[in-house]
Amino acid sequence: MLISYNWLKNYVDFNLSPETLSVLLTDSGLEVESLEKHESIMGGLRGVVTGQVLTCEAHRRADRLTLTRVDTGTGEPLPIVCGAPNVKPGQKVLVAIEGTTLYFNKKELTIKAVKIRGEESRGMICAEDELGLGDSHDGIMVLAKDTPVGVPAAELFDVYEDWIYEIGLTPNRIDAASHIGAARDIVAVINHQKKKREQSIKWPDITGFKPDNEKLTIPVTIENPEACPRYSSLTISGVTVKESPEWLKQKLKAVGQKPINNVVDVTNFVLQEVGQPLHAFDLAAIEGNEVVVRKPVKNTVFETLDGEKLSLTGHDLMICNATASMCMGGILGGIKSGVTEKTTDIFLESACFDPVTIRKSAKHHGIKTEASFRFERGSDPEITLYALKRAALLIRELAGGEISSEVSDIYPGKQNPVELDLHVEDVNRLIGKQIPLEEIRSILEDLDFNILSDNGKVLHVSVPSYRVDVTRTADVVEEILRIYGYNNVEIPEKMSASIVISPKPDKELLLNMVADLLTARGFNEIMNNSLTKEGYYSKHGFYPERLVHIVNPLSQDLNVMRQTLLFGGLESLVYNLNRKVQDMKLYEFGNTYFRDPDRPDATLPPYNEQLCLAMFMAGRSHAESWYVEDKGHTFFDLKDAAVAVLNKMGISGEMIHIRQDASEFPFAFSSVLIVDDRQIGKIGKLYPKILKDFDVKQDVFYGELDWEAVMAIGSRRTLVFEEVPRFPAVRRDLALLLNEDVSFSDIETIAKRTEQKMLKEVNLFDVYQDDKLGKNKKSYAVSFLFQADKTLTDKEVDKVMNKLTKAFEQKLSAAIR
Repeated sequence: MLISYNWLKNYVDFNLSPETLSVLLTDSGLEVESLEKHESIMGGLRGVVTGQVLTCEAHRRADRLTLTRVDTGTGEPLPIVCGAPNVKPGQKVLVAIEGTTLYFNKKELTIKAVKIRGEESRGMICAEDELGLGDSHDGIMVLAKDTPVGVPAAELFDVYEDWIYEIGLTPNRIDAASHIGAARDIVAVINHQKKKREQSIKWPDITGFKPDNEKLTIPVTIENPEACPRYSSLTISGVTVKESPEWLKQKLKAVGQKPINNVVDVTNFVLQEVGQPLHAFDLAAIEGNEVVVRKPVKNTVFETLDGEKLSLTGHDLMICNATASMCMGGILGGIKSGVTEKTTDIFLESACFDPVTIRKSAKHHGIKTEASFRFERGSDPEITLYALKRAALLIRELAGGEISSEVSDIYPGKQNPVELDLHVEDVNRLIGKQIPLEEIRSILEDLDFNILSDNGKVLHVSVPSYRVDVTRTADVVEEILRIYGYNNVEIPEKMSASIVISPKPDKELLLNMVADLLTARGFNEIMNNSLTKEGYYSKHGFYPERLVHIVNPLSQDLNVMRQTLLFGGLESLVYNLNRKVQDMKLYEFGNTYFRDPDRPDATLPPYNEQLCLAMFMAGRSHAESWYVEDKGHTFFDLKDAAVAVLNKMGISGEMIHIRQDASEFPFAFSSVLIVDDRQIGKIGKLYPKILKDFDVKQDVFYGELDWEAVMAIGSRRTLVFEEVPRFPAVRRDLALLLNEDVSFSDIETIAKRTEQKMLKEVNLFDVYQDDKLGKNKKSYAVSFLFQADKTLTDKEVDKVMNKLTKAFEQKLSAAIR
């Protein structure tokens, strides 16, 4: 939101510097994000003066250059080398002297004393485009013969200067989305600081409004009053549409608006002045001489002002004539009803629209305008008439014509102001400071709150209609506090706090502990939006019937809540790949969301959420180097990371059962992690088709753990201290000939169940496959580590190994090689 310093001074008498006003606005709740000087000509023509060319001579070393001597009023003519073909003696010109900075083609050019082909040059005779006064570069700019010499160019061309504030407007403060809106806060703060009500808003006078005749009355019908609570309008005939006067163009340019013509510029000016969007229709485009505010049927085609054709939803509020839609109410005009140079009669609209209706239409069609920005946050129904009359008077002044109808004001259900009881005790309690009752009254009156009754303890107040966000007592207290000044409330010397008993285990502590572990293993944490695209789930075979849809989505790319962390992670991965980051290890903690219409307990909403941990691996496992083998990430790297996480949560290796899973989208191959007969996660390699859809050309390994299940299992485990073993461990190896479908986890599980006392570790250190072993056969080399509270003998170890061998032979049909 841009606010002009000069413009504010039209409505409030103050002598504050731009910098001081910036602090005042921020302290009152309108945070100034930036303050910049605005000049109608960049650089303000500083250092540019009028001069007269005294002499011209051809440059001896350059055919296209001319040696000139120019009088700039200092008494000493300046030697200047000029390349313009039209320079002549006697001309009055604009000269940039040494040290002047010009902004040519948006680049800075500082004028210095230089030698050009051996000739001294101490300035520059300027063309109009070099100064920002026009677009021509055919030659130097020649002034009138009677132009005095030595006059600053800024005085000659009346450079407009201003200071522009960029306000970080919060969604609830739409009342401040105008210059008079910001001026209200300035008045309240200045009056509070001076302890007297000497300031007030200087509203532009509209008492001179009066229709000239009633020859062009256009009837208006509102078919959907719930979407359009108030609609005010009038007609103006005989206007001359042309370029706006300079003062109006400069004001609009200062706040970032492009001037169009005098009629449209007036509507934009009033919008910036009082915050009420207006729309001017070419009356010739109103077929049937009637206006109908309604919602056309679904799939009706509407062509916007910029030529885009929209298919209406059936819920879009449109301003229509007898046969067609002319404008999307509160959002955007149509291509046929806009004001052009051929327009002679106009229909002027000033309305109040329902915020929800406007927001849904704007978001559905992906349109954001100055009007929709204000209407979807809530507009003031009581300002429509003032804005309409103000605009009509300005149009008549700048474009001529006559006001040719009485004001039509359709307001079927007048909105009553919100009334609240404000207890002085509550004000002081919430603010944390005793504020005198007189100050409370004064602040409320400066903010246009009407005090209906006051017994010294309770103030019965009515809220101004433009403060659509003030609905509770706490809101009123906040208004008092921001004008009183947050900085005026002292920080107490003593802080009181109560003891809070946190549930165990501490979820945040565990989450941070695992995050530290993964970070130490080279992973980077990512955080993605919980809102995502519905198309991901309908296209890639998830559960579209269980999607949680957003009723009023920000966009069609954010219209559902995620069921998995996969797609957000792939978006992050693609973002990095596009920036030449090829090797990645990423992790994310986040909630996933599901709709469960068949939930047994019908008293609860049919929704649930689940906290998950996702891990991604892509590219090389180590940074590229001459001394490290160039090796990519594998499934086993991801498995190792997942097991490390579970171990950190107190879930030991013997508790984890990893079972190969049938290939199921989105995995090309995968395994499930099972603890206590409960599936807690899934890891694997992503299917090439899904990677192709994201334009990823390398393998990606992905795992997702049910973090709530992991915490539930891990919380049941207690850490037990064990001393360092005093006796040595004994290792034995076995080469097992196995069927191809046997996994290492099967061997590990059988081994640990067969020998639970002495067996400490089981490890697979070699895999061998060959046709000589037999069809569908493979060989595993497995090591076993034994340890006890004494030195083990060979006889004891051999006895255990024989027991293990028999178990493998019986349960896995294994053969010892």
